[in-house]
Amino acid sequence: MLMIPGPTPVPEQALLALARAPIGHRSGDFSKVFADVTAKLQWLHQTQHEVLILTASGTGAMEAGIINFLRRGDRVLVGENGKFGERWGDVCDAYGLQTERVKAPWGHPLDPEVFRERLTADSAKTIKAVIITHSETSTGVLNDLVTINRYVQDHGTALIMVDAVTSMGATSVPMDEWGLDVVASGSQKGYMIPPGLGFVAVGPRAWEAYKTSDLPRYYLDLGKARKDGAKNTTPFTTSVNMVMALQASLSMMQREGLASIFARHHRQQQATRAAVTAMGLGLLAGDHCASPSITAVLPPAGVDAEKVRSHLKKHFDIVVAGGQDQLSGKIFRLGHLGFVADRDILAALAALEATLQQLGHAFPAGAGISAAIAQLGQA
Repeated sequence: MLMIPGPTPVPEQALLALARAPIGHRSGDFSKVFADVTAKLQWLHQTQHEVLILTASGTGAMEAGIINFLRRGDRVLVGENGKFGERWGDVCDAYGLQTERVKAPWGHPLDPEVFRERLTADSAKTIKAVIITHSETSTGVLNDLVTINRYVQDHGTALIMVDAVTSMGATSVPMDEWGLDVVASGSQKGYMIPPGLGFVAVGPRAWEAYKTSDLPRYYLDLGKARKDGAKNTTPFTTSVNMVMALQASLSMMQREGLASIFARHHRQQQATRAAVTAMGLGLLAGDHCASPSITAVLPPAGVDAEKVRSHLKKHFDIVVAGGQDQLSGKIFRLGHLGFVADRDILAALAALEATLQQLGHAFPAGAGISAAIAQLGQA
C-alpha cells in the first residue's frame, strides 16, 4: 500500500488500460484518444492553451519548461526551499543561465516579499523568469504561488514557471485565471497513473519568448510537440498505453469534479495532520503553508524515523516516504495524493498508531484515529 507522494495508487480502470495490447501511435484510433486526453488536460489545468504531453518524468517536463523559453545567460530567480527547488536551480546552471536563488529553510515557505523586492528593483527588466515549486514534495510545504505570481505580473516582462508536480490535481492551479506562463507536472502524482509521462502547459507569453530562445534542445523541443499536438499526434514515439491509462484516470477525475477533488485532498490533509498531532508527533510544515498532498512528520524523541518506516512496511505492508538530503533520517512523509480514499487514510493512520506503540512511544490509545475521524466527519 503506497502512502508516499509518488508514485501514487493506480485505479483499476487505468490498470486495465495499461494491460491492453498497444495500438499504433500514428493510427487514427490513437489520434482520437490523444485529442480526448488533450481536452481533458486543459480541463484539469483550467486553460484554453496547449497542454503538451512528453514521454518523460516530471523532471523532464520541468526542464523542457525552462529551456524552451529562455536565452543563454538570461537572469532567472529560482525559489529554493527544498530538494526540488534546488533541482531547478541546478538545471538553470547546467544551461548557462544567470541563476539567482531565493532561499528559505527547508520546512518553511518562500517569502513572497523577497521576490517583490528583487522584481521591483529590476527597472532594466533583466529578470526573464521566476521559477517556483508550488508544492515542495521534499518538505510538504505549499508555497504562496498566488502572491509571488502577482509580483511577477507587476514586473511586466518576466515569465512565471511553475513546478506543479504534486499540486496539480490536488489543489486548484487555474492557469488562465492566474496568468501562469509555464506549468509542469508528472503522471505518477495527482493523475493517478504510473511514472512515465510529463506535462507542460504553455501560455501565449511563453510562446512569444520561444521565438527568440537559443538554448539547446531536440527531444524536449516544445515547438515540435505543439506543432504535432495540433494534429493530435506527437513528434516522437509516445507511451501509448500510458496515454490510454491517462484517458481513464482523467475520465474518473471529471466524474468526481474539480471542486470535489480539491475538497477531498484538503479533508485528508486535515485528517492526517490532526491525527499526527494527536499522536504526539511534530509537523515540519506549519498550518499556514501545508501541502494538500504530503505531510512531513517529525518523529517523537527516542523514535527513529527510519524505524517507523521499516516497521510499517514489515508489519502492515504500508510504504511511507523518508526524508531527503538534509532531512534524511529526520522525518517521514505521508502521501495523501491522487487515488486515495478516506478509508486509506484511516488504515494508514491506524497502522502508524500501532507502530508507534510497538516502538515504545506512549500516547492515549486511539487518539490519532479519533482526531482523523473528527476531521473526515466534517465533510
